Amino acid sequence: MSFGDPNNPYGAPQGQQPGYGAPQQPQGGPAYGYPQAPPVQQPYGAMAPTTMPGTVSAARAMLWVIVGLQVLGVLLFAFSAVAIDQAKDDAAFEALADYPTGALWAFAVLALAWGVWAAVLATKFTSGGNGVRVTLIVFGVLTAILALYPFTLVGIVHLVLAILIAVFAGNSKGAAWFQRPRY
Repeated sequence: MSFGDPNNPYGAPQGQQPGYGAPQQPQGGPAYGYPQAPPVQQPYGAMAPTTMPGTVSAARAMLWVIVGLQVLGVLLFAFSAVAIDQAKDDAAFEALADYPTGALWAFAVLALAWGVWAAVLATKFTSGGNGVRVTLIVFGVLTAILALYPFTLVGIVHLVLAILIAVFAGNSKGAAWFQRPRY
């Protein structure tokens, strides 16, 4: 029996023309089993950031500036409260003596608490997760609101810094930094 005859139905298969007979198999891979799955994609590009992005680093620096401004505010409120307490004994400063020093001490305590909150947030940038990011956004919004209403003239620097902190923590680079996996 000769396998060389192209019309022999029992012979070895000869090269078939494309489009005729059995469907063509893709070259380079097996034709059986499950199809290959697409590659797994990371949620933020190819890899999570390994170094802190510039905007996130700037937000941390702005928090440290707010800490410094809060320390100055605490000193200013405390000095004013002590000065008004001392002025109550002097008749020349009777107009200042009517000002409640308790409100100044309350502002000093509020400024100190706000500064401590900013310092804690600034130290959590390298180890904090998404909760720190959300807290940064809340801190920025609350600081901007407080800078607008009671402290309008002296709060303009706080207003600008707070808006930038909220924006830098809320953008995609901030999200990628605070939601990165920590092994």
